[in-house]
Amino acid sequence: MQKMAEPLGLRDKCGEGTSGAPALAGSCLADNRLNLDVYPDGCRRFLQLFKEQQGEVVQVEFLRLSSNDCLIDTTLGSLPHLKHLKSLVLKGGHARDEFGSYQHGSLTSLPPDLGNLRCLTHLDLSFNRLSILPSCILQLPSLCVLLVSHNSLVTLPEDFGRLSKLTFFSAMKNQLKDLPQSIGELSMLQDLDLSENALELLPEEVGSLHNCTELDLSGNRLLSIPDSLANLKSLRRLHLHSNLLVTVPASLASLPNLSRLDLQNNCLRAIPAEIQALPFVHVRGNPLGETEPSPQADKSSTRRLKRHFLASGEGSFTVTSEGCRVVLACGIHFYFPPGAASDPLRIYFRSLTPDPQWVKLRHHDVLLSRVLELQPHGVQFQQEVQIWMPYISPQTPHQHEVVVRTFSGQSWSDLKTRVRRKRKSKKCVAHCCVLHFSWFLVVSRLVQNECKVPAEGTLLFSSVDPNIKVIFPPGVTKEPRSVKLQVLPVSAEEIQEITANAGCRASPLLYLSQDSTVDFLKPVRIQLPLPPGVTGLNLDRSRLHILHGDLEGQTWNDITGEVALEFTHLYAVFEVTHFSWYWLWYTTKTYIGGIAKKVYERLRLYQVNFIALQRKRDPEQVLLQCVPKHKVDPVLKKLQDRYRGPEPSDMVEMFEGEQFFAAFERGISIDMDRPDCVDGRLSFIFYSHLKNMKEIYVTSPVDRKGQAVKGQVSFYRGAVPDSIPEDASRRRKGPDSLWLATLPIKLPQLKPRWDENPGALNGFSFPPLNLGNAETGYLTQANLLSIARRVGADWQSIGLNLGLTYQQIERIGYNNREDLNKQILDMLFSWAQQNSEDPDCVNKLITAMKESGRQDIADEIDAIIELGRQKYSESIRRVGLEQESSTEDSAIAMT
Repeated sequence: MQKMAEPLGLRDKCGEGTSGAPALAGSCLADNRLNLDVYPDGCRRFLQLFKEQQGEVVQVEFLRLSSNDCLIDTTLGSLPHLKHLKSLVLKGGHARDEFGSYQHGSLTSLPPDLGNLRCLTHLDLSFNRLSILPSCILQLPSLCVLLVSHNSLVTLPEDFGRLSKLTFFSAMKNQLKDLPQSIGELSMLQDLDLSENALELLPEEVGSLHNCTELDLSGNRLLSIPDSLANLKSLRRLHLHSNLLVTVPASLASLPNLSRLDLQNNCLRAIPAEIQALPFVHVRGNPLGETEPSPQADKSSTRRLKRHFLASGEGSFTVTSEGCRVVLACGIHFYFPPGAASDPLRIYFRSLTPDPQWVKLRHHDVLLSRVLELQPHGVQFQQEVQIWMPYISPQTPHQHEVVVRTFSGQSWSDLKTRVRRKRKSKKCVAHCCVLHFSWFLVVSRLVQNECKVPAEGTLLFSSVDPNIKVIFPPGVTKEPRSVKLQVLPVSAEEIQEITANAGCRASPLLYLSQDSTVDFLKPVRIQLPLPPGVTGLNLDRSRLHILHGDLEGQTWNDITGEVALEFTHLYAVFEVTHFSWYWLWYTTKTYIGGIAKKVYERLRLYQVNFIALQRKRDPEQVLLQCVPKHKVDPVLKKLQDRYRGPEPSDMVEMFEGEQFFAAFERGISIDMDRPDCVDGRLSFIFYSHLKNMKEIYVTSPVDRKGQAVKGQVSFYRGAVPDSIPEDASRRRKGPDSLWLATLPIKLPQLKPRWDENPGALNGFSFPPLNLGNAETGYLTQANLLSIARRVGADWQSIGLNLGLTYQQIERIGYNNREDLNKQILDMLFSWAQQNSEDPDCVNKLITAMKESGRQDIADEIDAIIELGRQKYSESIRRVGLEQESSTEDSAIAMT
């Protein structure tokens, strides 16, 4: 939506001195325009001009000031004297180009006398902290353009309609919940932008805005819109996307001048045929699928896209030229538009555990999902396919952003990503568009600002800290090149804690990179804020150090003596020709490189604890988990009803993506054939936002029928990752340097097994059972008894997932209410008897175990079935041995 631009003046350069008012006035004033928002001390300059050249200043018609200026409140008192003022801009944010971002200003109100500016037609108060609209604005009789976007407005005054000459009003990015009825009195209003607020209902009076040509209501909470919108005969563009609309009036199709109607991402379950027939309507992202206008004359015959919901066991689906929507059991969504695939195409998918050997995270990256592999790799689609990937919401501050990362087969790259939180489930979803399939995952990275640097030069700001700027002068490069900027703020408390020195302070960390290997032709100018508590007035230059770090942060060199440093009251400015890490430190220490290296390493480490818990009903089932320190108490509280065990281990530090192992010792062992078992130890990969958890069964090779076993589990670091600092690597080369923690595991005295003591069946009598078939493998009665030992308190959930009714479960529980073992046996063998003739019953049992959260039992059944298949194959070979031998002899003779 193109906004009405405010009047702009000639931005002549002001003199840098603080004296010489005539020169200052001459250089800042041009055609009754005074543009002072480009200067960090613009308000001081205005007050000086007003004091020394008041006769000229009161004639100003166009004035721009930055509301970030610390003198803005003082300056406001002088503004009512500018009786000829037509345009007043008091925006937050620094002077910037299209690559920069705003910083909210400090305005929370305006002086009442500002309402005396009878000539004022244009007022811009964007990017401030207004919670209510200042009453003086309603006193401005000539006001035509009002911008209050990016504030904190909750409501508009009831008499807002008094601004009868208003033609443009923007209140986007506020917190408006409703609109006054008087808004319908704005008869001259042409452009109304109320996007990204909290509107739930529109007054019918909106339909009285007969001159309105563009209306933006996107990003609100509207459930419906009034029929009176059909009265807006001048309306050309209507934006209603990203609301909660469940219906739209068909009368919108009769608007004579309408050229765009955006209904995307709503809850529309029915779209009137008149709306569907419009060639400019956009309805993607609604529950019934996208209804795209047909190029044929009969556009109302548009076909709805098919929706496919895949179960947990499925691993593929087919896409045709008609397009479709696909929802996987894990929550991943796909949208294939019509024509994306010219011929039917079979898509295969699987979810992979991230392996640090090929999932290469960058410094300060946080992994938020498993790896999604989509095949066939590299197949080019005719149109972009949309993917929505759920991810774990990161507990990272504002300097991080979420992106989808894809692997080309050689390297990882970040995709343009949009994120949103589902309203009902509160789950986070990352959205991207691709033309071919490969591997995908979701990560949180440092916020990245980027721009294309032309030969004419440009300016790049950090959106995390707008005080950090990179200025590229004209002639800095011959060919345009892309530059990326990332910032990592470091608090004074972190510096003090790590260095144990209250005198050490540091600016935010700045990382610069480019897509060219050639240095810039001219020095690039960098502005960094001075460390906290340091200003140009109290600065001791001997304590200030500019550090340059290599790409891996392994080496930090003090380059203070190699660059020309300039200082203002708040900033340090210097020039460089190549890019990497830059860090500004203020300390009495002389060798600061080693301290910076230690701090940088600690910033990448996570403090974690290990837990080892045993199921209360089945102590042989052990849960192992590595938990970030701040999550330990919530995790233990969640598990305390089902598990017990020792207190968590002492705190240790780990890197994102670091490998570690769990080893069971002193009489306790595990199945060595597990795929995640390496040299008798369980292998883990630590990712701070994924569940580093495994639940396994342990055994003891000693005779436990007479005594309990007091063993332990120890955690050890794995191979040293390539990307960790040298100091951390060096500390892990001594004796026991890989040991992390040890926790006790106690196995109680073993009771007789059901399958070893037939009397333990407690009166249950079943004929021999063989579930499955000889070729795929049997589950025998002995196998079921072994499985029953593992079930425990989950038997009801398993029974329901096997297809038993609630009544059956309740009856089994009541009939055997004194004995959990009887309940399990009754449930499992009753189901087995009913399904013994079903050739797919074993797969159903495995699926039920997975759906009940018992992957361990599902794996055990898989192992039993695989062993049965092997025995069956061996028996076939033995029976056909003579025939196979003669066949082989014939083949040899022929050769």
